[in-house]
Amino acid sequence: MDVVEILEAAALLVPEDVATSNDFTASDVWDDLAHDEWEAALCVLQESADGWTAPANFWERLGRAAEMLGFERSREWCRWRDTETRTGLVVRADLVLRPAGETFRRTPIPGAGVLRPMWGIGNRRRDGEPEGDIARVWVEFAPELRPGDRAPVRLLPLDPSRWRHLVPGDRITLYECAEAGGTATVLEPRPPA
Repeated sequence: MDVVEILEAAALLVPEDVATSNDFTASDVWDDLAHDEWEAALCVLQESADGWTAPANFWERLGRAAEMLGFERSREWCRWRDTETRTGLVVRADLVLRPAGETFRRTPIPGAGVLRPMWGIGNRRRDGEPEGDIARVWVEFAPELRPGDRAPVRLLPLDPSRWRHLVPGDRITLYECAEAGGTATVLEPRPPA
């Protein structure tokens, strides 16, 4: 399959009444494809998936198209969303990193889901001591997050079942070493749309 065929196949899966936050619909995807605007079509398809339950092969197809077009971050985003769909959990949070000098981190967190820190989310060991849980971090709307900065993030837990108790407003703590590297307020813990 070539890029256009992949994007067409993905567009056929999107319900007609689903729109992005900018009111783009599947008909806009078809228009983009007719004008060889493949990147625009890919973006609309990715954004449209927030309004419906996309099947797993939807993200796989979009990831393949992004890879063929050479859009690495977009490919990684599709892989991320595919994993969220398969695990059945989306965790969004507002993360604030501690400033450089207050913790060991001196460089930005890469935004595309590379970092896999421990999180203090309230779970405890049998002896009552706090127990950390691993989750990858995707910085939304930015390629990185600098020490001292704040951004919305998505978290991809290693064990989603240990995160299902979270509710909006819960405060969780990021650990890359023994001291806290940042805190986050949970915005939404939910199954994928």
